[in-house]
Amino acid sequence: MRAVIGIDVGGSTTKIVGYTDGGKLIARLKVEAADPLTSAYGALGKFINENSLSLSDVAQIILTGVGSSLFKKKIYGIPTSTVDEFLAIGLGGLELSGKKEGLIVSMGTGTAFVRAGREGIVHIGGSGVGGGTVAGLCGKICGATSFKTVTELAQTGSLAKVDLNIKDICVSEIPNLPPDTTASNFGKMEDGATVSDITLGILNMTFQTIGMLAVFACRNDRIKDVILTGTLSQVPFAKKVFNALHKMHGVNFILPPNAIYATATGAALSYLKDHGKKHSKR
Repeated sequence: MRAVIGIDVGGSTTKIVGYTDGGKLIARLKVEAADPLTSAYGALGKFINENSLSLSDVAQIILTGVGSSLFKKKIYGIPTSTVDEFLAIGLGGLELSGKKEGLIVSMGTGTAFVRAGREGIVHIGGSGVGGGTVAGLCGKICGATSFKTVTELAQTGSLAKVDLNIKDICVSEIPNLPPDTTASNFGKMEDGATVSDITLGILNMTFQTIGMLAVFACRNDRIKDVILTGTLSQVPFAKKVFNALHKMHGVNFILPPNAIYATATGAALSYLKDHGKKHSKR
């Protein structure tokens, strides 16, 4: 068996996905380290060890992500190439969701919006609001330095003392806007708001912002399937926000299994689908 390995190199987290050269999934793996180079080399070593492979079994490594430019030569002497991150996001999002076209929303440190379908894969824009926003605000305001802590705090939080809703400022009914619709994120902020409440408010603001940007993008397109990928897709509260936006705007938000591995999946598939023609060699 020969393996083709896609690696999504982030700032401190690396996702790795391996396929056989025949297109069969081998495994997925995530590794965290202090820097991208350490993270990527560690991820590859762990992947090879856990799947009983040897270096000679790896036919090709495909790098993508913000940290991929740091690699100037072959990794462990294995043929190594890079692929455009937006192409990888598009291919991976479609593969994991089982859709033939959609708006892939990659919620990493920031958020990228990639349209993928019959006409090709195009990066249509992005936002600085993403996982970095959550990490920065929750770390500074709430003392939560990991997504595990953020998630745990948010589970006991309430938005009642944080966000201002339509019902708080309007006694009459507004068409198409339920009373509990957010009028202003952090527009209430009562003195009794707890750290858990604020943490939940930060998540709510982040997911509502990302979701509404996706809704606006879909209004100018026939595509109504939004495929959510990236690190923030692991936060349980995301599903509640996107379900509410679906009910209000009719856009289908899809959280596929293994969504954090979409970009790494796309990197591997980009090589398997075109035999490396779109790749930059190391």
